[in-house]
Amino acid sequence: MNIQLSVLDQSPLLQGHNEQDALAQTIELAKHVDRLGYKRFWMSEHHSTKSLAGSAPEILVSAIAAQTKHIRVGTGGVLLPHYSPYKVAETFRVLEGLYPGRIDLGIGRAPGGMPGVNYALNRGEYPDVHSYPTQVSHLIDYLIGNSPEGYEVKATPLGETIPPVFMLGSSGGSASVAGQLGTGYTFAQFINGEGHPAAIKRYYNSFIPSPMMREPHASVAVFAVIGDTEKEAEFYASSLDHALLTLAQGKVRNYFPSPEEASQNKYNMYEREAIQDNRKRMVVGDVQSVKQQLEHLAETFQVNEIMVNCIVSPFERRLESYTKLAKAFNL
Repeated sequence: MNIQLSVLDQSPLLQGHNEQDALAQTIELAKHVDRLGYKRFWMSEHHSTKSLAGSAPEILVSAIAAQTKHIRVGTGGVLLPHYSPYKVAETFRVLEGLYPGRIDLGIGRAPGGMPGVNYALNRGEYPDVHSYPTQVSHLIDYLIGNSPEGYEVKATPLGETIPPVFMLGSSGGSASVAGQLGTGYTFAQFINGEGHPAAIKRYYNSFIPSPMMREPHASVAVFAVIGDTEKEAEFYASSLDHALLTLAQGKVRNYFPSPEEASQNKYNMYEREAIQDNRKRMVVGDVQSVKQQLEHLAETFQVNEIMVNCIVSPFERRLESYTKLAKAFNL
């Protein structure tokens, strides 16, 4: 199977760095993987989260597309229940006009932060997630030049190309919706380690060709930690292990700790079990081991594209990780 590699980035704050550094590192990473031959570079949307700086991925899309040449740039994803489909369509119509043929519109329905985020983004109201399929349908209609809500308006600027829509999911619940509406689908294994290939199969089985896509396109996103040896990979993975555990415990996470700090932590039995469970969201090892694990993941889920999220310290090690993968997969 010929596997295409893409990148999912969350603009993480690494120990010793600030928010401005995290955003600058996102841009530097995008330029790096563009040169390496990765297919896509997507950025997530997180709110009121100290350790992740990417709260407005559509702005980052514009900044990164301006500084790269070949890689497709998009969101992973815009949290649609918080926003007007019409406004999202216009935002991405502008981006497509600026960088035709290089923009992806990834969307999701998760809150993207603590419970208060839902109310802060919706003027004190809780968003109606049950209308998400309708929102997606309206978004697609606006993108292709229709006026689905009867207001007799167009999402401008109009153009010859349309940014494709990809639906992100971590439970499989939106897989059928993505198929029925003819969008792409990405399963977030890095969020849900219990992910099952049935979600992708449901997407394939329900897919109906649309103006967006004539054929189904599915991918899987996963954390990856690469070391020169298995032992070194475990050392670097200790940072992500601790960060994910802290989040699950409801503690405030100000940054991703360095492996020097994280590897010194002592855990009780329950914490060790939680860390081991979180490893289902990650692939860890030397580059050949990680390559084999990614190939197995692609075969299991029956996809030919993997989105890799490498959060390790220092930042230079993140760049090296993507370089090693690019060489291993002959990008």
